[in-house]
Amino acid sequence: MRILEKNGIPYRANYYSCGEFIDGIHIADLLGQPYEQTFKTLVSVGKSGRYFVFVIPIALELDLKAAAKSVGEKSIELLHVKDLKDVTGYIRGGCTAIGMKKPYPTVIDASFADFDEIIISGGALGVQLFITPENFVKATGAKAEHITVEGGLTA
Repeated sequence: MRILEKNGIPYRANYYSCGEFIDGIHIADLLGQPYEQTFKTLVSVGKSGRYFVFVIPIALELDLKAAAKSVGEKSIELLHVKDLKDVTGYIRGGCTAIGMKKPYPTVIDASFADFDEIIISGGALGVQLFITPENFVKATGAKAEHITVEGGLTA
């Protein structure tokens, strides 16, 4: 939120009680939020050893082939949860593309353009940000691509 404020990027914050993080679907159900408007952040490592960030609706699964193609890699694999904090500075359930330790290339699923604002993690458990698609791109440098398939709960 400090990064957004420093750069004059408007957002709304939502705080909620979160004992143990289960997954984004559980949180959306708890808060009565639409799955397709609520996005999760996934971090991957490419065959090259470079890290990439993918932001997709919580009820969808990352299409690994499409994601790899979108960042010019032959293949990618999701980062192990145990490595998340070291690579990003964030914990599972509080990971966001804004303000990671390093600015990794970021791709958001093209469906984000269907909404006036999207819901993303605020960088900590129990914090969400409501931000326009345009301001998300401004804050992250993300590009939009079709990178999802139906029916997955990839955390």
